[in-house]
Amino acid sequence: MTVVKWGRRALMGGMAAAMLTLAAPLAAQSIAGGYRVEGRNPDGSAYRGTVAIGEQGAMVHLSWRVGGQSYDGTGTRNGDIIWIDWGAEYPVVYVRMPNGELHGTWANGRALERLIP
Repeated sequence: MTVVKWGRRALMGGMAAAMLTLAAPLAAQSIAGGYRVEGRNPDGSAYRGTVAIGEQGAMVHLSWRVGGQSYDGTGTRNGDIIWIDWGAEYPVVYVRMPNGELHGTWANGRALERLIP
């Protein structure tokens, strides 16, 4: 009976380790690439455009093209949270969603943005 219990524990421990190994790459999945952007300004007006994201380690670079204007920002990534300084008083803060979209806020939470791969 002791052998069975030990075998079960070993099996459960091995399964837990395998699940952690499989989960780790998902959390670190690259966000680099092109996105459509849909957002809402602090005044409530909507905007659309495109965003290109480059990633090197924890460093992230974004280039927005919205309404004929361009904006650039750089920042860091910690798992699924991305902080981007784009020259405004407050950064853009995104959360990577399970479907690959990035949902963010800017203007100290008064504006919203969604990046769609």
